[in-house]
Amino acid sequence: MRALVVEDDPGISSGLQASLREAGYAVDACDTLSAGWAALLVEPFDFMVLDLGLPDGDGLDLLGRLRRQPMPVSGRQSLPRRDMPVLIMTARDGVSDRVSGLDSGADDYIIKPFDASELLARVRAMLRRAGGRSSPVIEHGDLVVDPAAHTVLRAGQPVVLGGREFALLLTLLQARPQVLSKARLESSLYGFGEALESNAIEVHIHHLRRKLGDQLIKTVRGVGYFVPRQEPPP
Repeated sequence: MRALVVEDDPGISSGLQASLREAGYAVDACDTLSAGWAALLVEPFDFMVLDLGLPDGDGLDLLGRLRRQPMPVSGRQSLPRRDMPVLIMTARDGVSDRVSGLDSGADDYIIKPFDASELLARVRAMLRRAGGRSSPVIEHGDLVVDPAAHTVLRAGQPVVLGGREFALLLTLLQARPQVLSKARLESSLYGFGEALESNAIEVHIHHLRRKLGDQLIKTVRGVGYFVPRQEPPP
């Protein structure tokens, strides 16, 4: 999954980016409102971590602009996503500040300074709610995937996945049964400027099928990949 960090403090931004990448997210960062909005216009981010006190304005202005975006037309997803989960991080610790942020459309709010483990837990909870899940794990057939622990069980047995393999599996499971294009999958795994081989997605898909079985991930030739919906038992 891909995150956008909008934060003007270089130390906080670099530490946050490192924590998110270590947790398996692809991350891009901006230090102004204008740069953040420009990034949202060109990439399908899965969530945003947003500071409020930015050099060219208040982060709530960016949040409001995002929430006022038009809905997709004829089933097509517009950029940026109006319903994209947003976590506000700020030094403003007054109750009125938190209320204002949440009422402006934020999904969660964390006060600086914060522990990286708490922020990551809040991100996972935010994404879980956005995906309509209450359970902290994702189950599909005999697969049990734990996003927090970065573990995968198949028929009760642990399966070792590489970081990008795990991220790709998580992206496909969370989108099921939607077909995701190769470009969409690339954008969820790689940030701006990261080296990307032309066949990287195909290689990751091949490894996942080898480790988890050929039937888990389906290919729609010329369109993309998907995990089919589970059929209820007869």
